[in-house]
Amino acid sequence: MTQEPAALALDWAQAGRKVALATVIETWGSAPRAVGSQLVIDSDGAMEGSVSGGCVEGAVVTAAIDAIAAGKSEILEFGVSDDEAFAVGLACGGQIKVLVQPVGDGLTLAMLQALADARDAARPIGLVTDLATGASRIIAPADAPDRFRLDRSGMEQDGTFITIQNPPLRMIIVGAVHIAQPLVSMARACGYAPTLIDPRGAFGSAARFPGETIMEDWPDEALATLKPDARTAIVTLTHDPKLDDPAIIAALRSDVFYLGCLGSTRTHAKRVTRLQDAGFTAGQIARIHAPVGLDIGGRHPAEIAVSIMAQITQTLRQAR
Repeated sequence: MTQEPAALALDWAQAGRKVALATVIETWGSAPRAVGSQLVIDSDGAMEGSVSGGCVEGAVVTAAIDAIAAGKSEILEFGVSDDEAFAVGLACGGQIKVLVQPVGDGLTLAMLQALADARDAARPIGLVTDLATGASRIIAPADAPDRFRLDRSGMEQDGTFITIQNPPLRMIIVGAVHIAQPLVSMARACGYAPTLIDPRGAFGSAARFPGETIMEDWPDEALATLKPDARTAIVTLTHDPKLDDPAIIAALRSDVFYLGCLGSTRTHAKRVTRLQDAGFTAGQIARIHAPVGLDIGGRHPAEIAVSIMAQITQTLRQAR
């Protein structure tokens, strides 16, 4: 697996190489590399990562070598012509800005280590850089909640740039039923790592879900192992309280950002009663999306999966 540029910058610097990290801070609309994309460069011109489709990398490497020698950060601004833009997959040209930071006083080894440690621990973290001085500092999700929720690195009005590093998104699906088959594919296409839980071996078979992660433990045991967090969505699909309820209880006791449960309004009313009897408050129970999915009139498994994926996306991306 290829290392992230920030982690690679740490490894190179710890090995005694002089290093700079280049980060896209502004760009045109449908760019080949998003804001926040990074390239690591050493003083000999070796590089890993990308800040464009190839049309500005050479100039960034040259500027990075100079920045390393000077020990000073620099903001590079490029006007990309129509022909260059088309060559990297764009319909028209535009502008791109790249921040080049030598690893040193402004961007320290300690900061790169904090980023690497957070990635290894699947913990969200951010880096704020003052573009006027090149000085950076580490931040937590509470410091920029909207940017963390939206996975959106970008410029702030105060002239700083925030780089967001979130853990991967996960989706845990309880019940390897027909709806789960299109749902795991949609989840993967949307950037989630899906995991199926179903102790019924005939349901959660590799033949029905080729290449997918399937756990045959009881849901509460599986969730204790998986440790769902604020970057996790949980969907229960079995209709069977013996399987769904332990998963729902575990989810309500966690920080998952989404919990959706299949079943009719009547089924959910019975579920609410059981949860109240188990000691959950109305506020806690209100976290459940049930019946699961946006009401788009879906009837077939794939249509219901679309409605679930849409609701998960809405919950993750829209302000709460």
